Parts: sequence; structure tokens; C-alpha cells
Amino acid sequence: MLSWLWASTTPQTSEVEFKGYAITSQDPTKWSDFSVIPFQPKTFSPTDVELRITHCGVCGSDVHTITAGWGEFERPMIVRHEIVGIVTQVGQKVRGIKVGDRVGVGAQIASCGECRACKTDNEQYCPDSIETYNGTYSDGVRTTGGYSTAVRADERFVFPIPAGLSSAHAASMFCAGLTVYSPLVRNGAGPGKKIGIVGIGGLGHYAIVFGKALSAEMYAFSSSPSKVDDIKQMGADHIVITDDNGIFAEKYRDTLDLIISTRDSVKTMPLKAFRSMLWVGGKLVTVGLPDDDFPPLSGMDFTANAALFGGSNLGCKKEAMEMLALAAKKGIKPWMEELPTKECKKAVEGVKANKVRYRYVLSHDLM
Repeated sequence: MLSWLWASTTPQTSEVEFKGYAITSQDPTKWSDFSVIPFQPKTFSPTDVELRITHCGVCGSDVHTITAGWGEFERPMIVRHEIVGIVTQVGQKVRGIKVGDRVGVGAQIASCGECRACKTDNEQYCPDSIETYNGTYSDGVRTTGGYSTAVRADERFVFPIPAGLSSAHAASMFCAGLTVYSPLVRNGAGPGKKIGIVGIGGLGHYAIVFGKALSAEMYAFSSSPSKVDDIKQMGADHIVITDDNGIFAEKYRDTLDLIISTRDSVKTMPLKAFRSMLWVGGKLVTVGLPDDDFPPLSGMDFTANAALFGGSNLGCKKEAMEMLALAAKKGIKPWMEELPTKECKKAVEGVKANKVRYRYVLSHDLM
């Protein structure tokens, strides 16, 4: 068991130590072996919120990071960025958040606050943004994630949770949910829109339920026939089993206004086939971040329907609060399995093996 050290309504000047489950070994075969270590949090600032962590989701990005799929990383590393907790300390300039509130933190923990992106509800695109883990604060302290006792974050990246959402259900919304909610609303998801979701996993299942909550017509594209019954229960209007040669797409040519791809494996992805299903000016947006490159496309592949291919990163605080309100109003809940944090090894190995249906959430054994 890890112990919580203190809580306060005002910033502390004394040294404080948090603890967390970290990857410490340099041996790549031990990528899922966690050890409990102490660590020093960032210097507390007037705009910071500190929370005692009670729950955190397990994201595919955790696996990409600790397996070095996205490149080598400095050890020890404490991952996780779908965090829920109880506020224990607020800075003097914080407004709208108080000690005792239940809040969440996602994949971003700070930004400059001054650039064009930060001032236009696009703070997730700030060139000086800081990630919740595997980043570095201005004081030189490394950022640490949610497999820990506590976290400190700038108030702009701390999201109050409505009473209608449980902490376990809210946790994975702060990355997986927001990552698909943002491109849905930014691309007009709503009545009359036909939207395709490629890959029905942790992100994809959220895209279906949020798309339906926004009253769009939802098309689910999956290579797994075993998921058909689940996808029906999620509310998809159409279910299409895909193949690598793209034959599945012929029936849906020039049909969809938007396709959101969550695919993690893209080496054999029939990208041209997916593009062909878009109506004039339609968009193919990737939110999956695979280790491998996408298959090549030529300029001619885009001219037939003026289709656009791009990406999307997280979501802003305004979108996060809208998403949480919608989830509370509509009773949206993720498909998830809850585990104690001490089983984080089992969780990350389950994600890598694609065994999870469709999200793990860890309830903390840290107090």
C-alpha cells in the first residue's frame, strides 16, 4: 500500500513526496514490470490544482510508451493520463475549483496560456504544451502520470466532474472520450450526418456512443466479427466487417461525411478504400497513433471527391466540459473492467494483447 502524505487548502512550502508505480528496468523484455518508487512533484504554483488520485484509465498510449514503440524514454517512468481524484490543494489564482471537489485530468497538464491556440480554445495545440507524463515542467521536474498517489496540474487542464457521472465511468473519458469527442463536434456531428468509425476498441466504442448521443448516423467498421453483438448494443446504425483488399467499401462509395480512424495497426490498412467512402469534401481523421507509418497515398487519391486526410489531438477544456455534461445527461458509460492499481501489469498486458473490452480502469490502492 502507498501512503498519502498531506492535504491542504493553501500552497505548502515544505518538501513533499509522492509515490507511484514506475517502469524502472532498462531491459525491454520487462516493459510491464512496475516498481513502487517515491518522486518529487512539480513546484506548486498559484494556478495549480493538486488532487489525490482515486481512479485512472489504462490507455494504449501507456503501452506505446513503455514498450518504446514511440521511441526510447527516460526511466523511471510513471505513465497514465486518464486521472480522477479529489482536490486537496488549490493555488491562490484558481477559480471554480475548490478543495474536496471531484475532478479529472487528461493527457495534457499545462500550456503557455499566451499563444493564439491557448486564447482560442485550442490549447491542446499549444506549441509549448506539456504532457501529463513523459514531459518536463519549466522548473525541470519531469511529469508523472496517474499510477501514483497524486498529481498537480494547471487549472485549465483540471475538469470538474458532474454529479451524474461516477469516478470509474468518468476516468477514461479524459483521454479516450475527449480524443474522439473533439473531432466529432468540430466536424459537425449531428442530425443528418453520416459518420464512420474505424476500429472499435477503447476509442472507437466511445466514438459510437458519443456520435449517437449527438444524433448522427453511425457506421462502425471493424475487422473483428466477434464484436458485432457488442457494437449493436453500443448503438451503431450500420456494422461493416472490413477486409484488407477494400471490397467492403464498394457498397458505401461517396456516402460518409466524416470517418474517424482509431486503428492502431495500419500496415495493411486499405486507406484508399476508406477515402473512397467519403462524400465530396469529406474528412478522414486519425486519432489512433500507430507505431508504423500509414500506407502511401498519391495526390490523385484525393481529387475524386476532394477528400481531406488529417488528424486530431485531444480536446480543449470547453469541449471536455461539454462532453462530461452530455455524458451525465444521456447516461453515457464506457464499456470497462475495473481493477485495483496493483494489477497495472495485468492491465497493460491486456491492452497490448487486445484482450480488453473496451477499457480498463484502475481504482487506487494508494491511500
